[in-house]
Amino acid sequence: MTLLSEHQHMDLSAGLGLRRELIAPLTDIDITKSPISFFEIAPENWINLGGRLGKQLRYFTERYPFFCHGLSLSIGSPSPLDTAFLNDLKKFLNYHNILMYSEHLSYCSDHGHLYDLMPIPFTNEAVRYVADRVKQVQDVLERPLILENVSYYSPLSNELEEIHFFNAIVEESGCLMLLDINNVYVNSINHGYSAKDFIDAVPIEKVAYYHVAGHYDEADDLKVDTHGADVKNEVWQLLDYAYAKIGFRPTLLERDFNIPPIDILMKEVDKINQLSQHYSPIDTKKIEYEK
Repeated sequence: MTLLSEHQHMDLSAGLGLRRELIAPLTDIDITKSPISFFEIAPENWINLGGRLGKQLRYFTERYPFFCHGLSLSIGSPSPLDTAFLNDLKKFLNYHNILMYSEHLSYCSDHGHLYDLMPIPFTNEAVRYVADRVKQVQDVLERPLILENVSYYSPLSNELEEIHFFNAIVEESGCLMLLDINNVYVNSINHGYSAKDFIDAVPIEKVAYYHVAGHYDEADDLKVDTHGADVKNEVWQLLDYAYAKIGFRPTLLERDFNIPPIDILMKEVDKINQLSQHYSPIDTKKIEYEK
């Protein structure tokens, strides 16, 4: 089963996370002159939301392609999957014609929400456990789940390296990858591995799209993933390396707070477009997942 249906094989280049504070300035932009070709939202912030905000979201989803990047699936949690949430999510994705649904390769609940994205130990047992849960999610949603590599700060089990853990889950579950370039960079500094080696080991045919974001330099050997600053030059360079090594994919700029004026934000979005001009987009028919 292919990732995108025939009518969704469109030219998606640079995207932006749609925050509520951006709705007013973005409503007034000329779509034909905008560097933005798609938006992304966290579905948990919008599911079952009506009234003025519901109408505002519908205004955008009727005019732009949309991706969803979830916050509460908790794919690695010891607690059972929330089937009621999954059913609400499926209706939401279908109603708004969402092209891709991604989540974090982490967990955020155990008998209640933890309000943070906790890393999963890199073990073979966890691979089997998470892969089985991914398959359950895909069966309910009837679409691929796309998993994102997350930033983490505490040492985990060293049974598997991070990239081998990520790859094993994707291979066993048949899901797809969201490659967060900033997270690759941050983790490479914090845990002492080569960011380029990580990207070299990614299965090219499984990468659905990319994220870039800003981070905070706590120290030379400690970077904090914040989504609250401009994208660092090192991350732009690593994104360019990923384009060269893996191929261009739709690429989203994440900015969650300290949001600058819209014209400055647009310059960062357009930098994605400028980088992408050197690379040919992959034929989305070749990105596949297994049910």
